Amino acid sequence: MQLPAPIRAPTFLSRRRLFEQKLADLHKCTDLNQLKQLHALIYKSNLHKDPFIAPKLISALSLCQQMTLAINVFDQIQNPNAFLCNTLIKAYIRNSEPDKAFEVFREMRWSGIFPDNYTYLFLIKACSGLQSVKMIHAHVEKYNLYSDLFVPNSLIDAYSKCGLMGVKAAKVVFDVMEERDVVTYNSMISGLVKAGELTQAKKLFDGMPHRDRVSWNAILDGYVKAGEMSAAFQIFEKMPSRDVVSWSTVISGYAKTGDIEMAKGLAKEAARLYDRMEEARLKPDDATFVSILSASAESGLLGLGKKVHQSILRRHGAYLVQWKEKMVTWNAMIHGLAMHGHGRKALQLFDRMKQEGFAPDKVTFVGVLAACSQCNDGIHHFYSMENDYGIAPEIEHYGCLIDLLGRGGRLSEAFRLLHNMPFEPNVVIWSSLLRACRMHNAVQLAEEVLHQLVKLEPAGPGNFSMLSNIYAAAGDWGSVSNARLQIRNIDSKRPSGVSLIELNDEFHEFTVMIQLTLNQTEIYQTIKGLNQHLTKIPYAPSIAI
Repeated sequence: MQLPAPIRAPTFLSRRRLFEQKLADLHKCTDLNQLKQLHALIYKSNLHKDPFIAPKLISALSLCQQMTLAINVFDQIQNPNAFLCNTLIKAYIRNSEPDKAFEVFREMRWSGIFPDNYTYLFLIKACSGLQSVKMIHAHVEKYNLYSDLFVPNSLIDAYSKCGLMGVKAAKVVFDVMEERDVVTYNSMISGLVKAGELTQAKKLFDGMPHRDRVSWNAILDGYVKAGEMSAAFQIFEKMPSRDVVSWSTVISGYAKTGDIEMAKGLAKEAARLYDRMEEARLKPDDATFVSILSASAESGLLGLGKKVHQSILRRHGAYLVQWKEKMVTWNAMIHGLAMHGHGRKALQLFDRMKQEGFAPDKVTFVGVLAACSQCNDGIHHFYSMENDYGIAPEIEHYGCLIDLLGRGGRLSEAFRLLHNMPFEPNVVIWSSLLRACRMHNAVQLAEEVLHQLVKLEPAGPGNFSMLSNIYAAAGDWGSVSNARLQIRNIDSKRPSGVSLIELNDEFHEFTVMIQLTLNQTEIYQTIKGLNQHLTKIPYAPSIAI
């Protein structure tokens, strides 16, 4: 008996199923040539106008930055719907072309295509400022799209990135919402924290019906950024659960504190918390390592920095390789070494970074220039930025080189560079040049520099004090008296100078005109011995007034 032939699908449907299967896997395709071949096959099979295949093809092409081809696909569709327009809007946003995304939105409205919730969600992501967010907000109000929580939540998040005025507008959205979820509260709290409205943020946090870890981390971050470490630690201790972000936030906060009295205990507290984090078997991620290392570098907390370094070394293997590949980590290490007197090691690390195939960025070069002790080295790296890496120097780079030239006694070059740079010199740059004038007794140039500093910082007694020292070194006592008179006229009430060092996990503080009560004899004997050693080198200390 002859069996009937199996029923076969039409050739067109078979081709369509084949292409749909391939398109479903397009997100895995990283080969542009393969994508273009598939694109050509779709055109050859006349499937490019298919309303189900066209959006997938547009999305795939946009992932490979082929927007010209994606637009060609879109233009082939005679009657595009909201879904297809949303796909093109999302494609433009993915390729950092928000203006064109808004053009598609305007064409939708002119063509009578009614935008849906997803249209506005995508457009909110494309907003670059307060006015564009307000425009989308007006449409949300007009069409009453508050029922979809994703829309008002996204509006609050977008407004919160627009400064204090944006946060006020976000609060308006928050207040009119009949229904709110934890994301709504978290977005509003984060916005208030960014705007410095910590009291309002805490009030909102306290009134939350349910808090998740993001809520706790947001309010914790607010207190840390405000420098209120005591309150921050109380919140940290109350947290029902903590993640790496929680630990990183509070440890970095302790390490970055600028309060000298607090710093003595907080350095130990930061190290202790780091130990507790490891005991809880929470593995720090890249952001945690970089955050704590940067804080340690800024504050000179050598003990904490060593703990982090030891943790990284214990990881070994692929993780250490991945960590080393982060540019921000290279930069943090170079900056930390440069800031704390290890310039040679910083430059060696810079060379090693290049040898391992990483191209330095503008942040790297700030650390490199700060690490240079020889003027010629600094000049070489400064011009290497643009000549070798195409990085235009910014004011920070000019400031580093001017400071280096000044310290090296090349004052005329420093002054010429200051006047020729494409930026207006700020207080930091003028002050560094004034310090160089004091170092090299350049009285005439110091007077000109001070004249510029007074314009920018008229109530800065330290500038006149430095000029007074320059006059004293030159023996011009009449000018010293005039400078001292200027200081009295400003009515300076500067706090006493303080020096702080970390030794064996303890901080020791030295304050001007304050009598020591602990180890005073031993300290003065050590200083006396050091002075005797310096005179044998020989070394002439500055004893100017």
